[in-house]
Parts: sequence; structure tokens; C-alpha cells
Amino acid sequence: MLNIENLDLHYGAAQALRSVSVAAELGKVTCVIGRNGVGKTSLCRAITGQQKGTRGTITLDGKDIASMAPSERARAGIGFVPQGREIFPLLTVEENLKTGFAPLKVSERFIPGEIYDLFPVLKSMLGRRGGDLSGGQQQQLAIGRALVMRPRLLILDEPTEGIQPSIIKDIGRAITHLAGLGTMAIVLVEQYFDFALELADSFILMERGEVVMSGDRARMGEDDVRQRLAL
Repeated sequence: MLNIENLDLHYGAAQALRSVSVAAELGKVTCVIGRNGVGKTSLCRAITGQQKGTRGTITLDGKDIASMAPSERARAGIGFVPQGREIFPLLTVEENLKTGFAPLKVSERFIPGEIYDLFPVLKSMLGRRGGDLSGGQQQQLAIGRALVMRPRLLILDEPTEGIQPSIIKDIGRAITHLAGLGTMAIVLVEQYFDFALELADSFILMERGEVVMSGDRARMGEDDVRQRLAL
């Protein structure tokens, strides 16, 4: 589904990613984990086209997408929930959700009922401004907005950051449900290992812009990962 090989990324003279390789499959949760500043968000930006890599390949369903603009990648089926949520505070919940219509054909421009099944609070707050929601509710809104696009690849960048525990559980249940449908691949970017451990089928551990450990959940040594995250 998604395949990244030997990806480098620079910001001017500073190298943010070094020979990073990632694979994500339909129906699976691939967790990219690491401390702050190791390159996780840069990887997200490279996948979504917000920042172009300087070397390496990125393919989606076997098609090279490295030269595609962000809007083209969205139309190709990449949905992104950015760190910090980035909802529109002056728009209503419903209007925020409808901003996900942009890459869709006119006939597809409706809000799937499944979004309200996953996050019932959104249905009860459709007329409320996004800025009036709690941080956790805004995160649910950001995820819902990405799901409006019917993505085949869903990227979530630090979805638990600053969120109350009850909503973290709701988000975890939603991720598990979406993966179980088998129609999308999920890349979960996290620094909190316990949350990731409950959801991930495979892990990619990053340090200083490089992948230092990778493998499925059964093969990754939990103690080794915790030790590296604590360094």
C-alpha cells in the first residue's frame, strides 16, 4: 500500500531524515514512535507532500507520488490529522467537517454517518464553533474531517498530545475499528509507547532522523523500546 524507501529530507543544510524506510498495509496500524524532535513530523510532511524529500522513493499502491502536490495526494487517498489538530476555530463543527470535501467528487460530498458513530459528540455539537470545543473534542473533529475524505491511508500525528484520558480511549477504539475494516492503512505517529502498544501491528522506532529499530509487535523488545524512549 504505502512504501517508502531510503528517504532523506533536508531543511536547508539541516538533514531531518536519513535513509528512512517505512511500509504500511491495509488493515494494519504502523506506529512510528520516538521522542520529540527525532523526525516523526518531518516524515508525515514528506508523505503528505508538504515537504519534498531530497532522496528516496514514496509509492502508494505501487504508484510514485513523490512529485505530487499535497492536493493530489489527498485525491489519491491520503488523509492527514496534523499535530495540534489545526481545526478552524471560527467555523462550526459541521463546517469544519465539510472542509474535508475538497478532494472529493461532487457526488461524494456528504458526511458519512460512521463518523458520528465513532465520535457521537460531534453530532450533538454540529452548530457549535470549533474553537469552543475542548482539546479532546477538537482532536475528534480533526480525525472526523480526515475521515470525510474516505482515505485509504490515514496518518495521525501525535493524536494523544494534550488529550484527557477518556478521549484517548475513544480515539484508540476508533483506530482499532478503522483498522479492522481492512479498507485503509493507518500510520500512527506517537511518543507514548503504552498507547501505541495497544494498537500497533508493527513499530518503527526513530532517533535523530533515522530508523533504529523496526518490526512487528511480537518481535519488538518492549524493554528495549522503553529504554530508548527514556534516553
